[in-house]
Amino acid sequence: GVTLLRAAAKNFARVSIISDPKDYAGIIAELDASFKATGRATLPEERRKSLALKAFTHTSDYDTAISAYFRKEFAGNGDSQMFLRYGANPHQKPAQVYVTDSKLPFKVLAGSPGYINLLDALNAWPLVKELKQALGLPAAASFKHGSPAGAAVGLPLLYFVDDIANLSPLATAYARARGADRMSSFGDWIALSDIIISREVRRAASTPVLQIDPAFEPAPIERRTVYGLTLEQRRNDLVIDASIFKNVVTKKKTAVSEAALRDLIVATIALKYTQSNSVCYAKNGQVVGIGAGQQSRIHCTRLAGEKADNWWLRHHPNVLGFKFKKEVKRAERANAIDQYVSDMIDNEAEFNALFEEVPAPFSAEAKRAWKKEMDGLVVSSDAFFPFSDNVQRVSQSGVKFVAAPSGSVNDGLVVSEADARGIGYVFTEWRLFHH
Repeated sequence: GVTLLRAAAKNFARVSIISDPKDYAGIIAELDASFKATGRATLPEERRKSLALKAFTHTSDYDTAISAYFRKEFAGNGDSQMFLRYGANPHQKPAQVYVTDSKLPFKVLAGSPGYINLLDALNAWPLVKELKQALGLPAAASFKHGSPAGAAVGLPLLYFVDDIANLSPLATAYARARGADRMSSFGDWIALSDIIISREVRRAASTPVLQIDPAFEPAPIERRTVYGLTLEQRRNDLVIDASIFKNVVTKKKTAVSEAALRDLIVATIALKYTQSNSVCYAKNGQVVGIGAGQQSRIHCTRLAGEKADNWWLRHHPNVLGFKFKKEVKRAERANAIDQYVSDMIDNEAEFNALFEEVPAPFSAEAKRAWKKEMDGLVVSSDAFFPFSDNVQRVSQSGVKFVAAPSGSVNDGLVVSEADARGIGYVFTEWRLFHH
């Protein structure tokens, strides 16, 4: 039985333990060869060690199977284990979430969360938790497919929410997080650092709601299985605070302003939970553009910059003055605004039908003039800028500070480009790849 296998494996110095019938033929052949060569039928020490490891792995698998059965039978109500409808896709069944040494750190208050919901939730929660710890402000994040669409702390809104007045700091963080990339923050997962005020959050009855234990701390070692192989690493528990941004290497700008420091913290904590490669633009305690999951650094920078530009264009008086018909839904309004600022209106009749008063065209000249007023943004990158084209691109969107780790052979050229454009450049010590 299991006890005998373990006892024999512990005594590998003197005992050869065979736990797999597939090994019989090979071991017999080795014993025959040993007897013919030395007159003694023995196995070498390395072989005995490998057999001992195999025996313990076998008994561990047995224990895992039994504990999994007990967990499902005795704690499968959400205490330590919870079944999910399916995995990342409907054909990936069965699916579950579980812990082996305690209870699940969250409770399901409503709905039925899925596999991808939990991936988003378990990245979004530490993001807002760390934002609040770093800045002392309520925080919110909007997540979609493993990366934040937006994140923000509870500072005043730059524009109002027309159907809710007197918002709390947490609610303003929520509105700002979902206002960063309104096209992506649709069907998203929201994380909030504090208790929800019910009047400020409207949801369908089927919308999943989780309450997580704020005191929960994951184990320092994390594992994942990919194609049948187990990968293991220390969890990324780097604390991101003001001390990360002390090494300003430009000559013209030698210190980070208080506002820029706050925004760099927001952008960099967001990157910690963004699929790499990633670049993040931020302003006024709010993520305004994230380029996630790109193989090229410059494509990250361009994608995030385009989103930041879109965010800024949405603040143009033309857009803020839109007079939609009352029956037009919020998602339809977001789509219309995006089409308007991006010159992507395909069906002008359908577009005009959304308004009580059709907006005036948004000319290229008006956009250029408005974009010149774009100022005071910061950018953080999860790895070094390999070429100065990244600095050239961020300068087009009013960026005044960049934070990125050093390590490129072109670090000097990149910093010189930043100096030439009046951008402060901070070298951090930490790469922040996330997969």
